[in-house]
Amino acid sequence: MCIEMLAPELHLQKVTIQEARALQSHLRNLVVEFDRIGEIRFVAGVDVSGLRSSEPAAGAAILLSFPDLRLVERSIAEGALEFPYIPGFLSFREAPLMLEALRGLKTEPDIVIVEGHGKAHPRGLGIASHLGLIVGKPTIGFAKSRLVGHYDEPADDAGSTSPLVHKGELVGTVLRTKGRVKPVFVSVGNMITLPAAVDIVARCTVPGQRLPEPIRLAHLAAGEAREKLGSKTGDRD
Repeated sequence: MCIEMLAPELHLQKVTIQEARALQSHLRNLVVEFDRIGEIRFVAGVDVSGLRSSEPAAGAAILLSFPDLRLVERSIAEGALEFPYIPGFLSFREAPLMLEALRGLKTEPDIVIVEGHGKAHPRGLGIASHLGLIVGKPTIGFAKSRLVGHYDEPADDAGSTSPLVHKGELVGTVLRTKGRVKPVFVSVGNMITLPAAVDIVARCTVPGQRLPEPIRLAHLAAGEAREKLGSKTGDRD
């Protein structure tokens, strides 16, 4: 168990929507937006697959070597999504399984790419930032759709970018990872600058793919694990 939660009370508790909103507003002041990255040897990607709270869900952590992106190990966590799905409160729903999956890795990642937003969030504390505060690791928010802000469409070429601005503040970068394909949204999670976050996401993206490899593989692993859980549940019924 290489990932130790520095402050479980930052997340692993049952809270109301009002308490969750207040906690996010408080914790955003703790996010570090400068680089605390040393040598990057291993990059992890984390994702969760699950739809309804009544159905089994799975979280996956995929660890790749960097910069050659070789698979080092994977960890799967199974459980329930106890918090309801409400836009802007994803960390209270999915972070517990992400944390459990991360803690199952034998090798400690130097940086974690999280499926979800970081600073590009209504209260400045998306799941990537929340998770980063808990594990005390540099984290990057990566999302396939926008939650807040406005932007100009980046050029069609892979690698093109445009700023994502919310209420007059730069909160992320819109990145075209694959030519003539919908862009993705990169934001600071914790302990990293936005330019560094964009650079790492770009370097983790295999040419011809839209998603960075750690997230792509974590998404596939979580989905496969959830399907197996559903099959097991069906066998018991």
